[in-house]
Amino acid sequence: MAEAAVVYGLDGCDACGKARRWLDRFGPPYRFVDLARERPEPAALKAWAAALGGWGALVDRGGRAWAGLLPQRKHPDSDPEWTLLIREHPGILRHPVAVLADGRVAVGFTGGSYERLFGKARA
Repeated sequence: MAEAAVVYGLDGCDACGKARRWLDRFGPPYRFVDLARERPEPAALKAWAAALGGWGALVDRGGRAWAGLLPQRKHPDSDPEWTLLIREHPGILRHPVAVLADGRVAVGFTGGSYERLFGKARA
């Protein structure tokens, strides 16, 4: 069976756990990548940001990880600065990040987001 998606997140993240349980029950095959152990490459991060419409859609500025950053780190001005910041602090990403085989990227797990993303109905 072909891999339909790669889901990036943190093992202790509640939303990541919910997304994984939904995928286990209803979804297509997927692979989970724990960002605490395996950081995405800068090119992947740039592609995700582009697919989502910019870095602001990829980063959770309301989360604890963002709040814990030094003030001078909260204003990256370039793609290399963003990718370095995210690789150093993966907790600032909106979790989970789902990357589908067709290139679509989605962040978070709320309501019917995965039903829409994967084309499945809730059972």
